[in-house]
Amino acid sequence: MNFTGIGTAANVLAIIAGALLGVILRRGLPERVEKILVEAISLAVVVIGIQMALKTQNILIAVVSLAIGAVVGEIIDINEWFNRFGKWAGDKIAHGDEAVGAKVALGFVTASLLFCPGAMAVIGAIQDGLANDAATLYAKAILDGIFAVVMAANLGIGVALSAVSVGIYQGTITLLAGVLEPIATPAVLAEITSVGGLMVFAIGLNLLKVTQIKVANLMPAVIPAIILAYWLG
Repeated sequence: MNFTGIGTAANVLAIIAGALLGVILRRGLPERVEKILVEAISLAVVVIGIQMALKTQNILIAVVSLAIGAVVGEIIDINEWFNRFGKWAGDKIAHGDEAVGAKVALGFVTASLLFCPGAMAVIGAIQDGLANDAATLYAKAILDGIFAVVMAANLGIGVALSAVSVGIYQGTITLLAGVLEPIATPAVLAEITSVGGLMVFAIGLNLLKVTQIKVANLMPAVIPAIILAYWLG
């Protein structure tokens, strides 16, 4: 039986299940294996980000959107809000152990920013809201679940908390599907994917410790990307 939102519910459950499995598997990994696994996944995230970023049909839209989004995000300091939630949850889980709490926060922020951007989330949530068609989100759930296993094996239980971000993000789009459908043109989806891809690319660089970009502060870039792509589309 299908109901509105079932695709997002499946996605949320897949992330939680994958993260729990990853935490269990992690216990048997030697430190050197864990290190190379982190590096391998980081490289995969970089490649995924590049593939997404190349979807743009107008690179100027991505450049302007990121510039605007970075300024707005830094003023609001979204990264700090994400970290506060992650650390709060981490403190509850780790009972005051700051090192564990910080790792929970890192897992939450990293996984949230990896699972939320992209056309699959937007298109799937709109289809789910308009036609109770959750096929796209089911496919996304499988992909996210697999990634959650590997990420949680390295970043810990904080990855499971990203299910909250995915639930709110995709659930909101599903509820507003009727309003968003006319706006979700191919040009708009391409630019959302591209901007999201640049953020995913930055996550990969952060995981490789090449940079320390506050990726969450770039999230507002999605809004000018939608406006510009729709206006120029």
